[in-house]
Amino acid sequence: MKPRRGAEAEMTSKIPNNDAYFEAIESKKKLPLPLQESLTAAFAQIPVSSFPDVPRGKVIEIPGDTSVLNAVRILSENNIMAAPVTNPDAGTPTDLRGRYLGIIDYAAVILWVLENAELAAAALAVGSATAAGVGTGTVGALGAVALGAASPTVVAGLTVAAIGAAVAGGMAAERGVAKDAPVAADHLGKDFYKVLLEEEPFKSTTVKSIVQTYRWAPFLPVVLDSSMLTVLLLLSKYRLRNVPVVEPDKPVIRNFITQTAIVQGLRQCEGRDWFDCIAALPLSDLGLPFMSYDEVVSINSDDLILEAFKRMRDNRIGGLPVIEGPKRKLVGNVSIRHIRFLLLRPDLFSNFRQLTVMDFIKTIGSSVQDSGNGNGMAAPPPTCAPDATLGSVIDSLASNSVHRIYVVEGDDCEVVGVVTLRDVISCFINEPPNYFDNYLGLAMEMLDGGTVKT
Repeated sequence: MKPRRGAEAEMTSKIPNNDAYFEAIESKKKLPLPLQESLTAAFAQIPVSSFPDVPRGKVIEIPGDTSVLNAVRILSENNIMAAPVTNPDAGTPTDLRGRYLGIIDYAAVILWVLENAELAAAALAVGSATAAGVGTGTVGALGAVALGAASPTVVAGLTVAAIGAAVAGGMAAERGVAKDAPVAADHLGKDFYKVLLEEEPFKSTTVKSIVQTYRWAPFLPVVLDSSMLTVLLLLSKYRLRNVPVVEPDKPVIRNFITQTAIVQGLRQCEGRDWFDCIAALPLSDLGLPFMSYDEVVSINSDDLILEAFKRMRDNRIGGLPVIEGPKRKLVGNVSIRHIRFLLLRPDLFSNFRQLTVMDFIKTIGSSVQDSGNGNGMAAPPPTCAPDATLGSVIDSLASNSVHRIYVVEGDDCEVVGVVTLRDVISCFINEPPNYFDNYLGLAMEMLDGGTVKT
């Protein structure tokens, strides 16, 4: 069965266009082109089935009717960043579209929290969101108005009472004058998270609605006999953080390959000539860090923590260096994973109105230490010098199970760059002509229930 061109175009439109990013990387990489082509060809011959399974051999799945808070608990307890979401109404599906709704991750949770910060402010102004006439189906629409994205279509989806509630909460449905999440949190003070976690429609929000409304990236699986090159491209150029692996003709996810797992796998290649040759090179020989000094997105230690999460959302990144002073001294790190502390342990934070990034970091660090969890939350983020080798960076990323390492200079630890898991993966491959177009057709056929032979 050949996939419909319309469906393929729709899927393509959901995938971030990263051609500029990848072209910039290719222009900066100093590896000899024949070596890059040899590595790309080698990865194209390695089947996905050869990649190690997830820990405990079973992929954690979350039913779509699970509440957002319980989903965050599942992610936190299993120390994972994301999980596939199953359709609770599917019965016994015969295809992937029927069984899976998508993937829930901390990025989607952050989008939900930030958008509903404004809705929470409106709810407090009139007593409760339910009293304001805001049903579950209008949460996203009102959030869009509050953020200033008010189109006629969006406004049409709101009740008069809902729009009145937004105005009563101090939010104007006009672009440029709407309040953002940090301002809304400041307006609500300590009641912000109480409303978000205890008031309707917030507390009944399910993973299904989160996945459908706040999807960060499309659901793109590969089959066991696909090539690892496909996975590496999806996790680097195409900005996916995870890739589900399925068996042909079976709508069940067998494996879940993440950026972290790939870099940990690369680390295990130490001792092989091809890896040792590349790992011995200094970062500059690979064009790293790919971001220039001025392109590094950071957050000041005295900024509000919700501003940090908002900055991650706006720039579609998973973490920020926390800096101080004109020299941009590195004093910490905040990542999308940390949103779980705000949702699961609001009791840790006595004053939401003045919760700065540094106060947040210190509080969760103390909490982790007290619990005996050696997760390293209170430890300083991994760093490297500009002349560090790629091998040492891979070792640090893999051993610390982190998504980024900050490049610092001088005794003041001035942040001059960042190297992410995505950047490391990008160093080893390039994309052959028309390669992704071929994969997209196969992926669409697989999602529609067709048989894929690759």
